[in-house]
Amino acid sequence: MAAVQLSEAEKVYLMHGVRDDLRLDGRRCEDYRHMEIETDVVSNTDGSAKISLGHTDVLVGVKAEIGKPKPMVPDEGYLEFFVDCSANATPEFEGRGGEELGVELSNVLYKVFNNRHSVDLRSLCICPGENCWVLYVDVLLLQCDGNLFDAISIAIKAALFNTRIPKVHISEDEEGGKEIELSDDPYDCVRINVENVPCIVSLCKIGHRHVVDATLQEKACSVASLLISVTHKGMVTCVRKLGRGSLDPESIFEMTEAGKRVGKTLHAPLMELLQKEESLGKKRQKVGFLG
Repeated sequence: MAAVQLSEAEKVYLMHGVRDDLRLDGRRCEDYRHMEIETDVVSNTDGSAKISLGHTDVLVGVKAEIGKPKPMVPDEGYLEFFVDCSANATPEFEGRGGEELGVELSNVLYKVFNNRHSVDLRSLCICPGENCWVLYVDVLLLQCDGNLFDAISIAIKAALFNTRIPKVHISEDEEGGKEIELSDDPYDCVRINVENVPCIVSLCKIGHRHVVDATLQEKACSVASLLISVTHKGMVTCVRKLGRGSLDPESIFEMTEAGKRVGKTLHAPLMELLQKEESLGKKRQKVGFLG
């Protein structure tokens, strides 16, 4: 991820502010930056969303394709993730730097979202052991100013909410084989229940305190971070530590509790916004660059 070099004086100034619950941009330690979300922004996908979190911009597209279920779970579909770290987002994404970060992000997203607690994977099954829906989730990082995990997770939830999968009609041919027909009626579709889809909350340890939605400047003062994926009920589904520094048990407990508290408050306004935008239909004003 892009690194910012700060002088010792700048680090001390920033850390003293965090200690007093006042950050450089005026936020408190557990506040997010201004967030803008827009769905249905890419025409050749089954669902899409764009999010701007401060100066971090992420675009997510979801494409549903028929595939074969995995042998261990023959009655479930699954999700696949690909993260493209555009070199335009930051020069540090050029070459292997972007590839390695893309793989790291994809692995975390797979653990957070590709399980039956987050998405009803059984609803993606067409014929057990034979056919299922595979949701290919493509993430494009357009601009990076810290806190990629949170922005990506919110964009994925919004894109899944926007996803419409064609209804499947199964018939038998003369030889007894199964034929799969997809409805070409755009309104004859299946929606994904995103109620339990979690959002990731990243907490950066700075001094003896922690901050939510860290900027690149704050990230430069942090020795370790904790990623916590939280459902709308406040249930933690995944925890992962990032960074070379260590976290003591008391810090981990405090950061986990803060992540649960912050994560739980994210879902209601997000769903309210998505439902309001959808209710406007074609009347809604498209503000994205793809509008």
